Amino acid sequence: MADSGEEIIRLEDVFKIFGPQPRGRAFDLVKAGLGKDEVLRRSGHVVGLNDVNFSVNQGEIFVVMGLSGSGKSTAIRTVNKLYDITHGHVWVDGTDVQTLDGTDLQLFRREKMGMVFQHFALFPHRNVIDNTGYGLKVQKVPKEERDIAALKALSLVGLEPYAYNATQELSGGMQQRVGLARALASDPDILLMDEAFSALDPLIRRQMQDEMMEIQNELHKTILFITHDLNEALRIGDRVCIMKDGAVVQIGTPEEILTQPATGYVAEFVQDVDQGRVIEVREVMSPPDPIDAGMSLSDALAAVGDRAGAFVVDAAGKPTAMLTVGDGLRAAGMGSTDLDAALRQDFERAAENTTLNEVYASAGRGLPIAVVDDSGALIGNVDPRNIMEEMGRVEGLIDGFEREVFL
Repeated sequence: MADSGEEIIRLEDVFKIFGPQPRGRAFDLVKAGLGKDEVLRRSGHVVGLNDVNFSVNQGEIFVVMGLSGSGKSTAIRTVNKLYDITHGHVWVDGTDVQTLDGTDLQLFRREKMGMVFQHFALFPHRNVIDNTGYGLKVQKVPKEERDIAALKALSLVGLEPYAYNATQELSGGMQQRVGLARALASDPDILLMDEAFSALDPLIRRQMQDEMMEIQNELHKTILFITHDLNEALRIGDRVCIMKDGAVVQIGTPEEILTQPATGYVAEFVQDVDQGRVIEVREVMSPPDPIDAGMSLSDALAAVGDRAGAFVVDAAGKPTAMLTVGDGLRAAGMGSTDLDAALRQDFERAAENTTLNEVYASAGRGLPIAVVDDSGALIGNVDPRNIMEEMGRVEGLIDGFEREVFL
């Protein structure tokens, strides 16, 4: 996940009402706290966004997720002013986008952001390289320069060999890669991706997610990504914003959304998510509390206490051996008082950002897992019991909320 940089996008007190008089009675009703359905019944206007506030940091993937009618696509379309707002401000890199018009707006869109839609929107009469470089053509970049930029973008998505093919010769997944390459070709600061992978079959969709994350690791773009799929949101997002009926329900990291749902609505969503794919080792690890290699066996067992085991570290703090309660008691039962007689070296290591699914098989051995930093030093101890307890705790969160119907 990306480190949070400075804020580059901010929606501030944003309302969007669809209808002939959006700033009239409908707006008053929304401000008075009436819900989307009641506003529609009383005024005939549709609430698209209801006092939306969120910010996107430079270099992060910020995912806005919700069901149909939640306001997620409306929100992204205020960022490049495809929609005018009823009230509020939309800031992009210090510019209030909603105040721009005409040539100023066109230039801002071209220079600041690229957009990838759910439908590929490729020109069938242009080949792949010309589709990719089309935005640069609009900017009147000479063909030689735009072809160089297009080929570079196509190489990022693995399509450089297809540069001179017709677009209709490509599969759906490949066409969507062209759409992504087109957005990247002008090297924008911001990528706006509106249900970009929703039209793809599950396998291709996952591959596109992987490729996008690989590209992000290289380019560090600011990405505002819209989806109706919570699994996709949790998989790719540095942070996730969940919306309902035009309003923001919760914003947090994937781990926070999954382990600390703010409402029953969110809890209903997350109950069917594979928690082990999202929750990381850092969430369940305990302090390392290593034992001293010079201890007697009895003192070492006392130091382990009710833990499944503990590690011995070298002078650099790196784990070299592990003592489990079972191994210690067996050695003691054979009359040994020497700690070395009970130590084992066949233990697993994991980084703190490893997911629980990735260590599940190791945990199945019933042995502690050493959590290490980039230098290999011990920074935590994972007891297999804690993995099962955390996953059970998350599964039980739904019971703490009154069930809400979300339609």
